[in-house]
Amino acid sequence: MKNLAALFLTVSFSFSMLANVSITEKEALLKLYNATNGSQWKTKWDLSAPIDTWYGVKLQNDKVISILLPNNNLVGVIPNEIVNLSNLREIDLHKNKISGVIPYNIGDLKALKKLNLSFNQLSGAIPESICEMNSLEVIELYMNRLSGELPDQIGNLKQLEVLSLYNNEIHGQIPGSLYELNSLRILVLSSNKLSGELKPEVANLVWLENLSLFDNTLVGQVPLELGKLINLQEMNISHNMFTGSVSKKLASLDVFNMSMFNKKGSIVLLTLDMDQNQNKGIASED
Repeated sequence: MKNLAALFLTVSFSFSMLANVSITEKEALLKLYNATNGSQWKTKWDLSAPIDTWYGVKLQNDKVISILLPNNNLVGVIPNEIVNLSNLREIDLHKNKISGVIPYNIGDLKALKKLNLSFNQLSGAIPESICEMNSLEVIELYMNRLSGELPDQIGNLKQLEVLSLYNNEIHGQIPGSLYELNSLRILVLSSNKLSGELKPEVANLVWLENLSLFDNTLVGQVPLELGKLINLQEMNISHNMFTGSVSKKLASLDVFNMSMFNKKGSIVLLTLDMDQNQNKGIASED
């Protein structure tokens, strides 16, 4: 009888593991699996097994809290139903072959802290709703085909520490609200089509350690306020159309020594201002 009771408890426990993940969440996972050609993944899901055994899926209190499927040959699109996984804290789909657009309603994932969709084939604009994800700490969307402008309200993401969007086709100006991201440590917007100026308000990014704006079409004076960023360790703002003079300290941080394009398309070096209180230099011309 004891053995029979133990067997009953084991079966009941196994069944509860299957049943306690809500139908809505299980259906959302299956949508992702089917929309990204799950049968051809490097590591597949056994759909007949308990969800907590599915590769890359982490549960807590019977809720899906993370999906980690980097470099797993996901081919297809991200289904809108992914937002039904309302307890997600992390999504990592780095280095797959995902195309289409980022779901317009991704902002419904209010608990998400880390979003990594980098190194895929995503297109379209970054959805405005991303600015509603107030828990976000990391956004990595680099090496895609994203276009459009940066969302105006990106400054709402007060917990954001990493914003990495390099190698896309994002255009327009840097939104003024971005300078309100006081927790930001890494800002990498290089190799896009950004225009306009880098504002003096960049000095508000007091925790910034890495700034890369390389290979855009930014113009105007390099803000002297960059020198106030005492935590800045790496910087690359070359291959833009900045003018004026820069301090020797800032130039030493820049990988390409502040080499810019002039109106003729030629490479020029910004003048080093030996007196950091002055701002009289101009870009040297060929």
